[in-house]
Amino acid sequence: MRKYLILASASLALLSCERFQNKDQKQENTERIVSVSKQHTEIMYALGAEQNLVAVDVSSTYPEAAKKLPTVGYHRALSLEGLVAAKPTMIIHDGPASIGPEHVVRQLEQLKIPMKQFPVNGTTLDSTKLLFKEMGQYFHREKQADSLAQKLDREMQQALENAKNYPNKPKVLIIHYGQANNVYLVMTGKSTGAKMVSWAGGTMAVEGEKGMKQLSAEVVAQSDPDVILLTDFGYDKLGSKQKISELPGVSTTKAFRNNRIYRVEEHDLVYLGPRTGQNVLALQKLIHQNGQVQ
Repeated sequence: MRKYLILASASLALLSCERFQNKDQKQENTERIVSVSKQHTEIMYALGAEQNLVAVDVSSTYPEAAKKLPTVGYHRALSLEGLVAAKPTMIIHDGPASIGPEHVVRQLEQLKIPMKQFPVNGTTLDSTKLLFKEMGQYFHREKQADSLAQKLDREMQQALENAKNYPNKPKVLIIHYGQANNVYLVMTGKSTGAKMVSWAGGTMAVEGEKGMKQLSAEVVAQSDPDVILLTDFGYDKLGSKQKISELPGVSTTKAFRNNRIYRVEEHDLVYLGPRTGQNVLALQKLIHQNGQVQ
């Protein structure tokens, strides 16, 4: 009996040591974060703060490692079952207007699952750098956040200098396949993609009050772009130049006649983040040179 008491006491002592040894590390290891913001997901990886990320929404497609995590639905069409299955201790999101549906958000509140929204929205270069800073502070990656901001500044400075040397500003049409509503859309001058086209030394072919409008033959014909950028999911869904030509109005454009239709990654054009500078530089190479449908 005495032998068992000694063993039990030793076991309790070991458990106590484990429990109180490096308390911060223990808390960090038990945190389970779900990100339903593609912008925040990429920043977490860039900061080296992804170790407790256990699930993402389906729009979080960069970096490649993010696509290997379980998904919880589209950020505006979240799956309660997927979220609960991830057992989150924190859900990071862009703001009330970017998450839904409402009944799922209410259920999350009833379940008392903490949700985190950072104060800045990251829709301009300055606010994006501030978002780096805030997320760096939250995840204790301040130095990494400073490095990301400096890199963005360097690359954007180079891109803006390059843009001054281009004599012409090609008219660019961005076609995006909306997976949530199963239709092709075009980005307008109100979109994030429009900012990047402007920084790259181009102009947007379509204007509008909102960032997207539905693709139609009339919209494309009126815009008659010099260059068409087709985001990856829609491009791959079509799969060939012949199929691309069947999109409304596309075959009548200068871009199609001159073989200036290019595949671009959706996540490079729809939000600002750590790679925005290098994405603008890559965009410059596409819109300021002749090329083939790839």
